[in-house]
Amino acid sequence: MERQIMAKLLEWKNSAHRKPLLLRGARQVGKTWVLTEFGRSSYENLAYFNFDLNQEFSQFFKTTKEPKRILENLTAASAQPILPGKTLIVFDEIQACPEAIAALKYFCELAPEYHVACAGSLLGLALSHPTSFPVGKVNVLNMYPLTFEEFLEANGDTLLVNYLHNFERLEPVPEAFFNPLYEKLRIYLLIGGMPEAVLSWIEEKSVNGLQEILSDLLNLYSLDFQKHASLALFPKIDLVWKSIPSQLARENKKFLYSLVRKSARAREYEDAVQWLVNADLLKKVSRSSKPGLPLSAYDELQAYKLYMLDVGLLRRFCSLAPSAITEGDRLFTEFKGALAENFILQELLPQFDGMPRYWAVDNPHYEVDFLIQHENIVVPIEVKAGKNVKAKSLQKYRGKYTENTPLAVRFSLRNLSFDNGLLNVPLFMAGQLSRLLAMCSVS
Repeated sequence: MERQIMAKLLEWKNSAHRKPLLLRGARQVGKTWVLTEFGRSSYENLAYFNFDLNQEFSQFFKTTKEPKRILENLTAASAQPILPGKTLIVFDEIQACPEAIAALKYFCELAPEYHVACAGSLLGLALSHPTSFPVGKVNVLNMYPLTFEEFLEANGDTLLVNYLHNFERLEPVPEAFFNPLYEKLRIYLLIGGMPEAVLSWIEEKSVNGLQEILSDLLNLYSLDFQKHASLALFPKIDLVWKSIPSQLARENKKFLYSLVRKSARAREYEDAVQWLVNADLLKKVSRSSKPGLPLSAYDELQAYKLYMLDVGLLRRFCSLAPSAITEGDRLFTEFKGALAENFILQELLPQFDGMPRYWAVDNPHYEVDFLIQHENIVVPIEVKAGKNVKAKSLQKYRGKYTENTPLAVRFSLRNLSFDNGLLNVPLFMAGQLSRLLAMCSVS
């Protein structure tokens, strides 16, 4: 599978300011495969060390933090050369060796000529504890499930990928491309972007096999709660996790603790929510009080929405049967459009820095699904799951913040168009939003 993150890894390799790399992402999104493939394709050789599989490697970090001594020991243990600039050193499951995480500081300061890349299960939990983490001494790169375009590439739909990469004007997508892209998107919402699920579908086209793989992944994450969370926190994490389908099935998707447990309070469950976010299993989209820059300065800390890391996992978690793919636009409209919103968030994250926000006001309720920063403006995004594009909330927002909103985006099943500052984007073109916005700026 071609992964777009390979280009970012090459940028890291060639950077004059390169530091040891931490590849962050949820379990099973393909971090190990990407690093080993990158090492084989972009370096003379790969030195791979898995601290969970071979715990004896950890001893080399417990007696010293001096990089040259550590590398001498690793070279002897692995019986392969480790050369500056020519070898990619991969520390996998690095969370199993806290001393190795601490040693990255000294690789940065004392041995910058060596190329070190690390990954690990639930690495985000380690990042959330800066006292035991080499802050400022590592580069962090986020990895996500396969995007829709990566899915198309893996499925052999090269002509569709080429069209998405090469269109040059803000004009309607020809039916010869619109219809097959729409059909492929329906399949993607069914499967999602977890590599194992995508590979299984491409090779076998088995619905039962797909369902089993997605169920196994959900069970794996549940087992992680038990293994890595404290005894006191585990039951709360489990309750928050199980509440996600009911949270997203509401029109107003603001996270409610009362859906976790009756009479539950924020102070009881906010640590459980943050654990799931730090583990990269849930994505937290905070409500913004107004479209100012930086977006984070206007967060309303007690109001947020939670989405799952992958739309296929969400569909399986919600027990929406694969047969929904034959029922018109049901995959898009079920659960108040939650699948469509989750999909759009997945497509936004690899393109734009930082987590998107959302905007809402109460009495009466208006809500714009996402806010992103593009250059020096805040762009509101409305997600419509079908062809009905009446967007009262987006109109309300644009009326309230007219001077600050030269551009607005509406995702839907309608064709591409740009009129009066409103960019209508077919859902299947979400991965091209950054380029589309640039076209609006110059058109």
